[in-house]
Amino acid sequence: MFPIRDHNPSGRTPYVVYTLMTLNFVAFAYYSLTYDTTAELARFYDSYALIPTEIDGTSRLSPLLTSMFMHGGFMHLAGNMLFLWIFGDNMEDEMGHLPFLLFYLASGIGAGLIHVASNPWSHVPTIGASGAVAGVMGGYLLLFPRARIDILLILVIYFRIFAIPAYLMLGVWLGMQFLGSLNSDPSQGGVAYWAHTGGFAVGFLLTIPLWLKRGGPRYWGKTHGHPPHPATKYSTSRIPQLPRKKSGRSPWSKNR
Repeated sequence: MFPIRDHNPSGRTPYVVYTLMTLNFVAFAYYSLTYDTTAELARFYDSYALIPTEIDGTSRLSPLLTSMFMHGGFMHLAGNMLFLWIFGDNMEDEMGHLPFLLFYLASGIGAGLIHVASNPWSHVPTIGASGAVAGVMGGYLLLFPRARIDILLILVIYFRIFAIPAYLMLGVWLGMQFLGSLNSDPSQGGVAYWAHTGGFAVGFLLTIPLWLKRGGPRYWGKTHGHPPHPATKYSTSRIPQLPRKKSGRSPWSKNR
């Protein structure tokens, strides 16, 4: 189950979101095509990935930023960019271009610091925009808790798209990350759950001033947690199905 779109249109072109997505894809193409061997790629990661034990407060702080534009594979990159595309345009619309960029970077750096604090002696390189994107999701939850999110549900051979409130989708996601944080060992690699959980919290907290400026609880009372503008309506929420012939004969059967 994962989101594919929301029903929350933005009022301005999300130039920062597009730029961030482009930078992430360009960076991935660069080091994927430049470094042919695992050893070369490992040296690249050692230079630019976030390695907790090397963050000592006096040097090697740049990986807190550079690691946000590195990914471990195309699916890792595509997943993060999908979430940024769904939730980032509305946050940029509400904040403005430059404030949103600063918010995104601050969420990513905050997520990285929380990951470092969860296991400061880890030598495992950490990469990905997940912490920053989690911050965007945290801010989205505060501003638009009842915005409709279209979810693609896949159960073996059953495919269905249906809409659920943002608070439900984001709440389930955050709960999964928090449980993962409690049951993972950052020193062994894998998913950086504390970066996800921490990034979400940082983004939520950084959005509180904007929420208060909009009226705080009165803003929710006025919009009932929905976007402050008409929601997007899509023509269908079902996966297209192959038509059946009235004869009952399979459309794939061949004449013999």
